Amino acid sequence: MTVELFRLPDAGEGLTEAEIVSWRVAVGDVVAVNDPIVEIETAKSLVELPSPYAGSVTELLVPEGATVRVGEPIIAVTTGPPAPPAAVPPAAPGRTPVLVGYGPRAASTVRRRRVAASPVAVAPVAVAVAPVADRPLATPPVRRLARDLGVDLRLVPPTGRDGVVTRADVERAAHPGPVPGPVLPVRAPDPPGDTRVPVSGVRRATAAAMVASAFTAPHVTEWVQVDVTRTVKLTDRLRRDPAFEGLRPSPLLLVARVVVLALGRHPGLNASWDGATREIVLHRAVNLGIAVSTPRGLVVPNVKDAARLALPELAGALAALADTARTGRTTPADQSGGTFTITNVGVFGVDGGTPILNPPEAGILAVGQIRRLPWVHRGAVRPRWVTTLSLSFDHRLVDGDLGSRFLADVAGVLHDPATALLR
Repeated sequence: MTVELFRLPDAGEGLTEAEIVSWRVAVGDVVAVNDPIVEIETAKSLVELPSPYAGSVTELLVPEGATVRVGEPIIAVTTGPPAPPAAVPPAAPGRTPVLVGYGPRAASTVRRRRVAASPVAVAPVAVAVAPVADRPLATPPVRRLARDLGVDLRLVPPTGRDGVVTRADVERAAHPGPVPGPVLPVRAPDPPGDTRVPVSGVRRATAAAMVASAFTAPHVTEWVQVDVTRTVKLTDRLRRDPAFEGLRPSPLLLVARVVVLALGRHPGLNASWDGATREIVLHRAVNLGIAVSTPRGLVVPNVKDAARLALPELAGALAALADTARTGRTTPADQSGGTFTITNVGVFGVDGGTPILNPPEAGILAVGQIRRLPWVHRGAVRPRWVTTLSLSFDHRLVDGDLGSRFLADVAGVLHDPATALLR
């Protein structure tokens, strides 16, 4: 038999570390090749890692919530043929640890209650086995809260269904009130009512990227108000078009299509800055990023080579990326290689702002809310659908002339979508 160490792989493109969110296996479980064993959170997404080995889990080398660098061992798996059964000294009530070679088990990574082995009529084996305490039942967020507050989950009386420790149980243990219970001191003496939120994974990576963007790339922002009444009417027609059955076209879809067309006419915006060589990289394909707000933070998946997609295909791709991002399952590949980003601040009822570049991209377009405003149309003041477009660009790559022409191009087509057929 051989003990194999599974080292944390690079789950994306150049990622250096990840956080262990939850283990899918326990010591003694039998796993097959490609069985899921652990869920990790990288700087870009949640990823479930499969086992590269078939055998018995010997040791979990890293606890949940710990951050591990790529290449460090996280789990030990014993491979090879099982040894003959041997007598095992008594363990904790209701649990019998499965030693290496202690007989075959079904290949499953699902935790289940161990069944005590029948006595074996052989001479006792002199093996010291430490009792295995039952692991408290709690969700990963509750375990993380307990770690942050310095609470030992094993000492917290559970009140949740089926004996699950809840968030309220941990908070009561950390801040004891009239209800007695075993408590460990909090990590820091915060004022009453304050809560610490650990910054990790996506939020930490986003914070670092935005600081680097703001203080590395010289930002310039321009904005323009646009009468998009014809775009709104076109969106309504698309919703009734059989080609969009099962989809829900929105003005953002048409903004995305117009941006792709405008980048083809102004390729200097579909570019990035190479700091190592101090060169401008002009990209052939438009990998269009769409900023999505999720419970884990802001992620920016992108549609690869968006210019090759027909409008219904682009609608489906945008919907799929948004759904995947909100469930936390965006892959690192989906967030890598973007060349231009759109952020829709209008969904929050905001008119506009100064979007920060998604490095190393040259430009980002913010789309404000579309609302009816009094507007001069054909010589008279009438209610029209109006929005604000805000374009930020990297002044190392893009000068004011190019940025202004690109923004005016996007605004012109959104004002009158039929003009796209004339260009």
